[in-house]
Amino acid sequence: MGGGREFAISLDGVRDKNVMQLKKLNTVLFPVRYNDKYYADALASGDFTKFAYYSDICVGSIACRLEKKEGGAIRVYIMTLGILAPYRGLGIGTRLLNHVLDLCLKQNIQEIYLHVQTNNDDAINFYKKFGFEITETIKNYYTNIDPPDCFVLTKLITTSQANK
Repeated sequence: MGGGREFAISLDGVRDKNVMQLKKLNTVLFPVRYNDKYYADALASGDFTKFAYYSDICVGSIACRLEKKEGGAIRVYIMTLGILAPYRGLGIGTRLLNHVLDLCLKQNIQEIYLHVQTNNDDAINFYKKFGFEITETIKNYYTNIDPPDCFVLTKLITTSQANK
C-alpha cells in the first residue's frame, strides 16, 4: 500500500463524542452486535480502549473491560480487537495489543484474556505469538454464528516481561 511511502500508525482514545465510530467499525468487523453495556465498558476502561489510525484513517480498534477478581486484583478482558481487512498484516493489531500489554505492566495487572471463535485460526495464531494460551473451550458461547464454540485465551503477565 502507498507505493513505498511510510505511513504512521497512531492510536487515539475512544470518548463519548466518537463512540459511534467504534459502533460503525464493529458492525463491519464482527458478526456479533454489541449492546450498550459493551460500549459503556469500553468507555470506562480509559486508555485500554483505542482506535488505530493508518495515515489518519481509522482502520481498527481494541476495546477492553477491566474486571475485579476475588481478592481485589484487576484483570483485563479484551472484548474486541479488529482491523479492517485491507489494513491487516501491517502491524496495526500488534501495535494495539502491545499498547494494552504495556498498560498492564505499568499498572501491575497480571492477567489478560479473551474469547475467540474456535475456527478463527488467524486470531488464535496472532494471540499465541504474544504468549496467550488456550485455557478453556466453551461450547455454544455464541448464539447466531457457526461454529458457536469459543476458546478462552489467557496470558499471565509478569514483571520479567518488561523487557520483551
